Amino acid sequence: MTGWFIAFGLAGLAFLAMLLIGRIPRSAREISAAALLLGLAGYAWQGNPGLAGAPRSIKVTEEAFDEKLAEQRRGLAERYGPAGQWLVMSDGLGRQGKTKESANILLAGLRQTPDDPNLWLGLGNALVAHADGVVSPGADFAYRRALALDAKGPAPRYFYGLALARNGQLQAARDLWAPLAAATPPGSAIRAELEANIARIDSLLAGNGPARP
Repeated sequence: MTGWFIAFGLAGLAFLAMLLIGRIPRSAREISAAALLLGLAGYAWQGNPGLAGAPRSIKVTEEAFDEKLAEQRRGLAERYGPAGQWLVMSDGLGRQGKTKESANILLAGLRQTPDDPNLWLGLGNALVAHADGVVSPGADFAYRRALALDAKGPAPRYFYGLALARNGQLQAARDLWAPLAAATPPGSAIRAELEANIARIDSLLAGNGPARP
């Protein structure tokens, strides 16, 4: 019933406004009243005056930023210096779900220092995030540039292998990870993780069930 009271109240107020403010002539008053009644009839026909209100809230969804992956990169690659500054800005945009802008920031950094392996590695990760986990040709090129510029560093091999493994390229990932695991200190967390991932890959390649690094 509340809906009906509101509808009739608004119609009455509209008619009074036309009389007092609009000063419609007497000859037009019946037509105006008929128009308002027609509107009420349409409301009664199409509307649901007894239906309870149901306010809606808009939920903004953003792609989740992989904080653990970023922390791993900071642990394995350069934290400070020119590359670190670009990577911090890129991570900030990634946290907001702005994956394209996150990659573009690193491209801007590479224009200044095109031979920085950390920026190429960050670009590879950013492009994978922008493609929802897919290793695009651009991401593959970025990883390979990082590897070429820092062939002995752990970060390019670790993250390129991780991206390949998550895309089903298990043998290629193993080829990167096996020598890296052998070169890391015994008992270290990264060596334990790599050895566990390699064991899962071996199990998969042997056809012993699904696993994901």
